[in-house]
Amino acid sequence: MKLELGNIKIDKVIKGNEEKIENHTLYINEQAIIDMVLEDDRIGNCTIEIAEPGDKTRITPVKDVIEPRCKIDSKAEIFPGVIGKMGIVGEGRTHVLKGCSVMTVGKIVGFQEGIIDMSGPGAEQTPFSKLNNICLVIEPTEGLDPHIYEEAARFAGLKVASYLGKLGETVEPDEVTTYETLPLLKQIEQYPDLPKVGYVYMLQTQGLLHDTYVYGADAKHIIPTILYPTEVMDGAVLSGNCVSACDKNTTYHHLNNPVIHDLYARHGKDINFMGVIITNETVYLADKVRSSDFSAKLSEYLGLDGVIITQEGFGNPDTDLIMNCKKIEEKDIKTVIVTDEYAGRDGASQSLADADPLADAVITGGNANEIIVLPPMDKLIGQLDYVDVIAGGFDGSLREDGSIEVELQAITGATNEIGFNKTSAKGY
Repeated sequence: MKLELGNIKIDKVIKGNEEKIENHTLYINEQAIIDMVLEDDRIGNCTIEIAEPGDKTRITPVKDVIEPRCKIDSKAEIFPGVIGKMGIVGEGRTHVLKGCSVMTVGKIVGFQEGIIDMSGPGAEQTPFSKLNNICLVIEPTEGLDPHIYEEAARFAGLKVASYLGKLGETVEPDEVTTYETLPLLKQIEQYPDLPKVGYVYMLQTQGLLHDTYVYGADAKHIIPTILYPTEVMDGAVLSGNCVSACDKNTTYHHLNNPVIHDLYARHGKDINFMGVIITNETVYLADKVRSSDFSAKLSEYLGLDGVIITQEGFGNPDTDLIMNCKKIEEKDIKTVIVTDEYAGRDGASQSLADADPLADAVITGGNANEIIVLPPMDKLIGQLDYVDVIAGGFDGSLREDGSIEVELQAITGATNEIGFNKTSAKGY
C-alpha cells in the first residue's frame, strides 16, 4: 500500500459564520457544528471553545482528541466502519489539518479522564498543548446511562473532525509525504540485506469504557492480525477508552503513531519495516494466552528479526506485554518493549506488574506516579468538580487558589507508552 499524507498547516482557528482554510487559518461555522452535534438526541447541549498554545487555559475532563482529515480521490472514507462507510484505508491520498484538533470535553463518566493545560509546567507534559484545540463541551440529556453518553461524545468528536477535515479537500498541502509498504514477498526482496522489523501494537480492550475499534469492530473480539502500517495512519484504529489519561492512546495518537513514523524513517536505511501486528489486552487468562500465542506466531510467520512492542494501560495489560515479549523472544526474535511505569511517588516500587528475564530491552516513558503541581489558569474549559477523584488525583488535589496537585497520570498524553512524550522517555 502507498499512502500520501498532505499536511495543511493550521496556525489559528477562528469561530464565526465562514467555513474555509485561508493563510494557515481555519475558519469554522460555530452554529453549524453545534447543530450537527445536537442531531444526536443523546446530547443535551454543546458549546465550542478554542484553546491555543500558550493560553492560560485548563481543559478537563478530556475524553478524546482527533485530528481532522479527509480522503482525496478515493472510494474509501476517513474513520471507516464508524463515521465513514466500510472500506479499506491506507492508500491513495489523505489531507491532514496539521496543528489543530477536535477535543471532546464534558461531564465525567469514568474516573480515568484527564487534564490538559495550554501553558505552564502541565503543558510541557502533553503534546496537545502545542495544538489549536477545538473543544466540544458536551452535556448529556438527562437520565442518560453514562456509557451511552460516552459513546455519543466520541461519535460527536469523530463527526466534527470528519466534517472539518473536508474543508481541506481542495487546499494545496504545505507538504506531502509518501509512505509505502509492499506485499510481503516483494517487501522482503526490496531490502534483502536489512533486518526485518515489525511492530506489535497492543490495543486497550479490557471492557466497557476500555475499548479500541478497528474498522469499527471492537478489538476485544479479534484475534491478532496483520495491518499495513498505512492503515493505522489513515484512521483504521480509533480510541474508545477511558483508561488513565497518561496511558490513553487517543485517536490522535493512533493517527500519528510515532513508532510507525520512526520505523518508516529508518526503513531502507538500517531496517526493513515489514508491518504491524495488532493485538488486544483482554482480562481472562485464556484470552491472553491465545492473543500472545498469535502475536508470536505471526512474528515468526513474517520472518521477523526484531519486534517493537507497545502497550496501552497498565497493571493487567502488563501481563499481556510480558507474555508477548517472552513468546516472541522464544522464537529467536529480538524484542524491545515500550511502556511507562507506576513506580510509586518516590520511584522505589516495582515498575510493572509482571516481568521476565527475556524482557531485557525496555524504553520507559517515565513514572506516572510522579507528582506535579499545576498553577492556576485564567480560563477553564469543562469543569473542575472531578479533579479530586480522577486517576492521579486525591482528596485535596484541587487547592483553594485554583492550583492542582496531581500525579502525572492525570495529564492526557503525559507518559504515553507509544513514545509521544519523547522528552521523558529513556532506555534501560
